[in-house]
Amino acid sequence: MIYLDNAATTRTKPAAVVRAVTEALTSYGSCGRGAHEGALAAARTVYGVREKLAALFGCPRADHVCFAQNSTQALNTAISGLLGPEDHVISTDWEHNSVLRPLYRLRDQGMGLDFLPADRQGRLDYGALPGLLRRNTRALVCNHASNLTGDLLDLERVSGFAGEYGLLLILDASQTAGSIPIDMTAQGVDVLCFTGHKGLLGPQGTGGLCLREGLEIRPFAVGGTGVRSYSETQPAGYPTRLEAGTLNGHGIAGLGAALDFLSETGVETVHAREDALARRFYKAVRGLPGVRVYGDFSRLIRAPIVTLNIGDWDSGQVSDELAERFGIATRPGAHCAPRIHRCLGTEEQGAVRFSWSWFNTEEETDAAAEGVRILALEAD
Repeated sequence: MIYLDNAATTRTKPAAVVRAVTEALTSYGSCGRGAHEGALAAARTVYGVREKLAALFGCPRADHVCFAQNSTQALNTAISGLLGPEDHVISTDWEHNSVLRPLYRLRDQGMGLDFLPADRQGRLDYGALPGLLRRNTRALVCNHASNLTGDLLDLERVSGFAGEYGLLLILDASQTAGSIPIDMTAQGVDVLCFTGHKGLLGPQGTGGLCLREGLEIRPFAVGGTGVRSYSETQPAGYPTRLEAGTLNGHGIAGLGAALDFLSETGVETVHAREDALARRFYKAVRGLPGVRVYGDFSRLIRAPIVTLNIGDWDSGQVSDELAERFGIATRPGAHCAPRIHRCLGTEEQGAVRFSWSWFNTEEETDAAAEGVRILALEAD
């Protein structure tokens, strides 16, 4: 199989990730739940991974890296813990349902909500930001890159606007963590939400949020922490405040090994390879008859995603043909991103997303482009 569904989850992981998970499964106890060697080994690993993530993302403190199961849980924690019915929030038409549904739930409770619009090409209208501002605007909630088009947020402009008006900036880095360099402190991000199983090349069931100092986030879940057991309320200190229940120590061990791989390889090097493969594919398919490619490829930096449609074929049909006839794995449909599909006019058809990781090759990329060429000729 030629696996080009890495924006959903990376399938090929560094060999060290598999070894780390296996070792943890056979030796770790529960982090923070005892002083025996198994518990201490888990605790040492978990804290070490906090330090690695803080260094990778420019988070000021390792204890402000709070683990979650994925970016969805992290985003729910940040959005629900920082915002309320009395607030107003600005988001964008690019957002994934992991952002949209928590915001819609708060909107239904009375919170004001507006969206920075995108045009028929999926480009955001940053000039509309001042007109969306309200006296009670509390935050901007944005994804760093569209999971549909791969277009990258103008983070400098958005964070500058947030800073000018004293707004919180909550960033969904699901499609960029591990693939595009991020420094949340230098770039003015208050909360960075990430998942471990995409560009970070770690196991599923890992993710979290990185916080700047001084934020007071209400816990999304409360329960066992291993500390202050006689308190009726969740401990106030980070990271325990946001980490109720037993952590996924086995998965976090694998994530730590993946972070070592990224550190040794270099995120810039990873991005250059993935970007080159995506652009190689784009150049091969953009002029094919009946093929429409979405997104702005004039930008120098973007996520390694190419999304397209062939004629009026349903995206699910195209993806099935690619899988059954050519052994190419892609993602069709709505991609949990309804607003951007409405902007692009692809609500009914959906779209077929190709996405690359470090472990893909030029040969795989060319084979995928050839599959699209054959289908385009058949559809013409």
